[in-house]
Amino acid sequence: MRTWHRLFSALSVLLLVGLGTAYAADQPAKSTGVAAFAPCSDCHDTVAAHFPNNPHARLGTTKAVCESCHGDTTKHLANPDASTIAVPKGAAGAKVCLSCHQSSPEFDRTAHGFHAAASVNCTDCHSVHSPAKGATALLRDNPSTTLCVGCHPAQKADFERPYHHHLARSGMECVSCHNPHGGRGEHNLKKTASGELPCLSCHAEKQGPFVFSHVSGFEGNCLSCHEPHGSNNPKMLIRARVDQLCLECHTTLPAGTLGAQPPSFHDLRSARYQNCTVCHVAIHGSNSSPMLLK
Repeated sequence: MRTWHRLFSALSVLLLVGLGTAYAADQPAKSTGVAAFAPCSDCHDTVAAHFPNNPHARLGTTKAVCESCHGDTTKHLANPDASTIAVPKGAAGAKVCLSCHQSSPEFDRTAHGFHAAASVNCTDCHSVHSPAKGATALLRDNPSTTLCVGCHPAQKADFERPYHHHLARSGMECVSCHNPHGGRGEHNLKKTASGELPCLSCHAEKQGPFVFSHVSGFEGNCLSCHEPHGSNNPKMLIRARVDQLCLECHTTLPAGTLGAQPPSFHDLRSARYQNCTVCHVAIHGSNSSPMLLK
C-alpha cells in the first residue's frame, strides 16, 4: 500500500511540473534591464540601465513610463532632437511631478510653500536620473551637508556655533525637523503624532503632560527660549543670561497671573537671583510644584 502511495505522489509532482512548464511556455517573455524600456533605451542606454533601481520604475517597464514625465515620444522617435521631447524643469516641471505626488500628505501646503514662493522647484533639489550616490528621495546631494546649506548659509553658520545640534554625526538631518514641501514659518516643521513641534520627537522627557505646565496655557513653545540650529549660549538658549530670558515673559504677564511679577524678595541686582533655574529646576513642567521648584 505504501509503495502505491509513493508512486502516486511522484506522478502527481511530475504532472504539476509539466503543467507549470507548459503554462510558462505560453506566457510572453517579460523584458528586463535595458531592453525593458525600448525604444527609448536604444539611445538612452545608460539611463535605462540604471532606471530599474529607480522608484519610478514601479510604474512599469515600457516607454509609457518615460512618457509619463516626458510626454508623447512620437515626434522624438522620428526626430531625436532635444526640441522634440519635454524635459520637466522649472515651474512647469513641478506641475508634472505634482500630477502624481500632490496626493502625498507632505505636499498639503505646497501651493503656499516657502520653497515655491522662492521659485525653488522640484528639479533644483531632486534628480530623477542622476541622484547623488547614497542619497535618499533622488536628491542631488546630501541634504544636511551640501544641498540645504547651499541656499541657507545663515543656518549653516548657526550649526558652527559653540552649542548646536550635531548633523550627520547623530543621524540628524535638516529633514528630521523640516518638511521641505511644507508651508512658511512653523508650517514647514514636521509635527509629532500629537501635533507638537519636532523637538519632542527626540526630547520626549520634556513633553509631559505635566500637572503644572510652564506655559500655563499662554503662547509659547520650545522656540520661545531655544535657538533650534545653534547658539552661543549653553543649552542653545536665545539669551546669555537666564534671568533676562525669563523676564521677557514674567514681567509682561497680566497682573494676578502666576509668575506675573517677581516677588519682592527677588532682588535681581543680586547674583543669587540672576539664575532662575537654581530654584525653579523643573523649567519644562512639574507634577508637584506650581512654581516649578521640583
